[in-house]
Amino acid sequence: MTTTLALLPLLLVLALLASGRASALVAGLAGLAATLAASATLVMAAGDAGGPEAVATLFRREVPAGLWLSWHVIAIVVTGVFFHRATQARGGAAAGGAREATPRRLFSVCFLLAPFAESVTGFGVGYIIALAALRRLGIGGLPALLLGLYSQSLVPWGALAIGTTVGATLAGMTANELGLLCAMLQIPIHLLYLGLYWRFAREAGVPVPAMQKLDDAAWMAVLLALVWLANLGSDAEIAAAAPTAFLLALRFWRGDWENEGRPDLARARATLRASAPYVALTLALCATRLVTPLHDLLKPLWAMKPFDDQPAFAPFYAPGFWLLSIGVAVVLIARAPLGRVVAEAARGAWRASAVTLAFVLMAEFYVGSGMAMAIAEALRGAAGRGAALGVPLFAAVGGFLTGSGAAANAMLMPMEAALAHALALDPAWIAAVQNSVTANLTMLSPIRVSMGAAILALSASDAVLYRRAWPLALPPLVTGFAAILVLLASS
Repeated sequence: MTTTLALLPLLLVLALLASGRASALVAGLAGLAATLAASATLVMAAGDAGGPEAVATLFRREVPAGLWLSWHVIAIVVTGVFFHRATQARGGAAAGGAREATPRRLFSVCFLLAPFAESVTGFGVGYIIALAALRRLGIGGLPALLLGLYSQSLVPWGALAIGTTVGATLAGMTANELGLLCAMLQIPIHLLYLGLYWRFAREAGVPVPAMQKLDDAAWMAVLLALVWLANLGSDAEIAAAAPTAFLLALRFWRGDWENEGRPDLARARATLRASAPYVALTLALCATRLVTPLHDLLKPLWAMKPFDDQPAFAPFYAPGFWLLSIGVAVVLIARAPLGRVVAEAARGAWRASAVTLAFVLMAEFYVGSGMAMAIAEALRGAAGRGAALGVPLFAAVGGFLTGSGAAANAMLMPMEAALAHALALDPAWIAAVQNSVTANLTMLSPIRVSMGAAILALSASDAVLYRRAWPLALPPLVTGFAAILVLLASS
C-alpha cells in the first residue's frame, strides 16, 4: 500500500507528459497535488494521535526548503531569459552574412558556438542560435534540425549548471562534485556524438574528410579536458561556458570563419562587437570564479543560507546578478525600451519558473515524507541489485518528457539517491548517471524537436523527425548502462 501510494504521483506525471495532451506545467501541478495528498496520507497513517501535527510539521519543513531551492533555479531562469531578450533588442547579433558550409565551420557551430550559448542562457536558446548559424551556412530542413540538436550536448552545464545544482543538492553533493563525475561520463558520450555528427554532416552535404576527422577529434579531446579541469578547479556554473568561449576564440583566430587564413582586423572587430554581451558575461563570470580577491569578496557578501542542507545564495556572486546587470546595460546602450524587454522576459520565463517550482516542491516532499525511500526499497525487493539498471532508463524518460534537467532531477533524484543507499552502491555515481543521461536526453524532448521544426517550418510529422533523430539517444543511454554495470561489478 505504501509503495503504491508513493508511486502514484510519479506515474501520474509520466502518464500526463507521455500522453502529449498535458504540458509540463499541468503535469507538474498535478504531480505536486498528488504528492502533497500522498505524503499527508502516509504521514497520518504512520502517526498516532499526533498525526495531524506531524503533517503540519512536514509542510512547515518542506515548503520553505523547496521554495528556497527553487529560487536558485528561478533566479537564473528569469535573468537568463531577460539577457536573451536584451541581446535580441540590441539587434545585429549575428556578424556577417551567408557563409560557405565547411567542415571546420560546421564543427565550430555544433560543438562550440551553440553549446556556449546554451551554457550561458539555457532553455533552448542555444538551439535557436544553432539553427540561425546553420541557415547562414546554407543548411536547412531536417539536416539543420538534427545538427542543431548538438547545441544541447553540454546541457549538464546548461543555463549555468542549474540542473546539476538541483541534482547535487538533492543527492547531498556539491555542484562541483557532481559536475566532475558528469564530465568523466561526458567523454564517451561526446565521442559517440562525434561519430553520429560525421554521418549527419555527410547527409547535410558537408562530408568530413579523414584528416578533418582527426582535427575534430583533437579539438573534442581538448574541449572535454577543459570541461573536466573547469569542474575540478572552478565552479560548475562556468565549466562549459569558459572552455567553449576559449576554444571559439582560438577557432576564430585560426580562420575557421573566413574563406582562408586568419580574419582581418575589421572582421575581428565586427565579430567582437556582435558578441560583446556574451564576451562581457563570460569575462564577468570567469573573473568572479577565478580571481581570488574578487571571489573571496563577493561569495560571502550578503550571502543567505537559511537551510543547512541547501546551497547559500550570494546576490552579487550569483550568475543571475551578472545576467541581469549586463542585460540592463545592453538595453540602455541600445536605447531599447526597458519596460518592453522586461515584459517580454516575464512572458517567456513564467512558465519555466512555475514548472521548476512544482517539480522541486514535489521532490522535497518525496524526500521528507519517506516516499522516495519506500520506492527504492520496493525496487530492491523486486529486482535486487539489478534495480540499479533502471536508473539510466528513468533518467532518459525524465529528460525526454520534461525537456529540463532541473525538472527531471527534481522529479527523480530523490528516488534514485535512496535506491543507491538501499543497494549499497556509490550514491555519487548513481547521481552522476541520473544527471548526465537526463540532461543529454533533453535534446530529444518534444519541446526541443517541435521548437526546431517550427523555426525551420518543417512539414514532416513527428514520426519522421524521430526516425532520423533517435540515434542521438544512444550515446547517453549506452554510457549510462555501462557505468551502472561497472558500478555493480565493482561493488
